Amino acid sequence: MSKLNETEFKAYLKQIRELAEGPFEEIQKEVEVTNKFPKEFFKLAIENNLYRCCLPVKYGGWGLNELEILQVQEEFSRGPGGMRMHLHYAADMNWRILDDFGNKELKDEYMNKFADKTIFTCFALTEETGGTGADLHTMAVKDGDDYILNGEKTLISHTDCCEFAYVIAVTNPTAPKDKRLSAFFVPVNTPGYETVPMPHMMGCRGAGHAGLRFTNMRLNKKYLLGKEGDGLKIAMHSLSVSRAHIAVSNLGMAQRMLEMSIARAKDRVTFGKPLIKRQAIQQTIADMGTEIYALRMMVYDFAKDYEEGKDIEMKAAMCKLHSINTVKLVSDYCLEIFGGIGYFEDNPYGPVERLYRDCRAMWLEEGPRTVQRLTVSRKLIASGGVID
Repeated sequence: MSKLNETEFKAYLKQIRELAEGPFEEIQKEVEVTNKFPKEFFKLAIENNLYRCCLPVKYGGWGLNELEILQVQEEFSRGPGGMRMHLHYAADMNWRILDDFGNKELKDEYMNKFADKTIFTCFALTEETGGTGADLHTMAVKDGDDYILNGEKTLISHTDCCEFAYVIAVTNPTAPKDKRLSAFFVPVNTPGYETVPMPHMMGCRGAGHAGLRFTNMRLNKKYLLGKEGDGLKIAMHSLSVSRAHIAVSNLGMAQRMLEMSIARAKDRVTFGKPLIKRQAIQQTIADMGTEIYALRMMVYDFAKDYEEGKDIEMKAAMCKLHSINTVKLVSDYCLEIFGGIGYFEDNPYGPVERLYRDCRAMWLEEGPRTVQRLTVSRKLIASGGVID
């Protein structure tokens, strides 16, 4: 049960929106140039309980339910994309994978250290030559009480601020695809663990993206998550939850762009008439709002299913798929309504140009639209088209 009552929770959502659109925006100005995550961010996030609020009460958290977590995420997603990525991960995979799949020894030692960011993690799945599924190549070979890991990962976020990495690797190359992989909770100071720098991204600056390289990295078996062969199951379950969190991130950005578009359309006068009075602009705004409303209802329905313990894979993929379509439409319309001024930085109405860049990372995070469609179609075909 959440530690916050309804009034306290609404006040907290307002607090996070003001943080995202105020102090976070201010410190992002330097990040856009340096691509370095600002240390002052961590202090603000800790002071505003953004690491604590999503954790279960037993680990020092507030015990927010999934819908409340997603609502908090919608608010901070109105701010800079790199910070959104960091907090999206903090609200979800950062602690949840260890809680769901870690053994008692690991959980007793580390779960109560997430609340104030004593530890933070990254999720190392994607490979340059092996994608993000059962065709991975990073190997973990059993050697007595240890595993020896060799391989590489790419496009890994938060490598600059983590103490552990969730690493998915092959432990049985001859097993069926769903049993080839295993998951590990890897201390980043393990000998043989190396980060490999990557270029700046189009948007979401400061998200700590890098490659990882493992060279004869020896890891005790206590760091195995779940059982050997559970790696694909752990990765796919974690990705399903994260896909819904990406959807609500798109929701937060789209909502802010809609609000900025309306404000601009009210102020901009052409040929003696505000844009907001023109029927074409009114229809555009109606389309934007309708897509946003539909996405919000999908995300809330996902949260209900999650809390009830239902299979979430299909609806999570649907949420992410629709969210990409929504934020693409809304961001394109937003730029059209703003016209030339929307193409410039330091816009008086808000960060139109940066949001336009930031939201495009969502095309790719946790799989593009093609992957989401395959997940949805597989589930629909198996159910005969039933959507519960």
